[in-house]
Amino acid sequence: MLNIGNLSIHTPIFLAPMAGVTDYSFRIICKEHGAGIVYSEFVSAHGIIRKNEKTLDMIKFTDEERPIGIQIFGDEPEVMANAARFVADQFKPDIIDINYGCPVPKVTKRGAGSAALKDLSLMEEITSAVVESVPQLPVTVKMRAGWDSQSIIVEKAGNKLEKAGVKAITLHPRTTKQYFTGKADWSLIKILKEAVSIPVVGNGDVGTADDVKRMFEETGCDAVMIGRAALGNPWIFGEIKSIFEKTAFPSSPLVEDRISMCRRHLNLLVENRGERVGLNLMRKHFGWYIKNFPGAGEFRKELVTAPDSKTALEKLEKLAVVQL
Repeated sequence: MLNIGNLSIHTPIFLAPMAGVTDYSFRIICKEHGAGIVYSEFVSAHGIIRKNEKTLDMIKFTDEERPIGIQIFGDEPEVMANAARFVADQFKPDIIDINYGCPVPKVTKRGAGSAALKDLSLMEEITSAVVESVPQLPVTVKMRAGWDSQSIIVEKAGNKLEKAGVKAITLHPRTTKQYFTGKADWSLIKILKEAVSIPVVGNGDVGTADDVKRMFEETGCDAVMIGRAALGNPWIFGEIKSIFEKTAFPSSPLVEDRISMCRRHLNLLVENRGERVGLNLMRKHFGWYIKNFPGAGEFRKELVTAPDSKTALEKLEKLAVVQL
């Protein structure tokens, strides 16, 4: 059992917030497979306070997804505080998470995401404003190790965030300049864990259940956050959970398991987002699910280019027959 503020989480394996991926359909699938907590895509604080319809749609969730965190980003303390307050009042999530980790230039150029790591005073102001605006909810942070290799601020930022009232910190131990290249330096997770008394969540270069086990052992972190390893592989949460609970876990998913999951994922997306949007969102998931078997490339191409969900489902049925 892991406590983040007043929230108790039974399984210390989290689904990372991922832009364009962690919508309702993917969150519910990962939750069903054992994710201890799931997060929304990162949401613009400016979009929230303007009550932009598309932005607010990204925040909506169901009780079946709880516990759930809503992640917000922005560069102005007042705007971030107002956005957090609005989310807490209107949607009532279990956690408000602040994004200090996104390295994408269109975000950092505006001073948001991991750009906050270049100005720890501003980071402190934003964090304090958000914490004060939602006293009933635990506020957490997801951050990177620093802007570049010459400005690693893990320990200093961690101490400031804890003093500001943050209840947990997730660290992706790459710098902004690294983007997703190079190797995540897990030793920095250990440094952060030793520097603060609040829970620390490790993230980065976790591709298998064995990686998760090793991250816990090497860093002493309190939880591990899974991102890209869950793409096309929600089964990873069940596999990791079985390690902790010392229960048997089936072998790796078979092709028929992947086909069945594709059907479910597509149906969830179409039901939740409509035919056109749902199918378009599913195209990338087809690429992640349909792989590692003879002929996968050709079937994947057919699925990605399917003109409608009915055709995609028919092609999945054809693939199922071929695999018999």
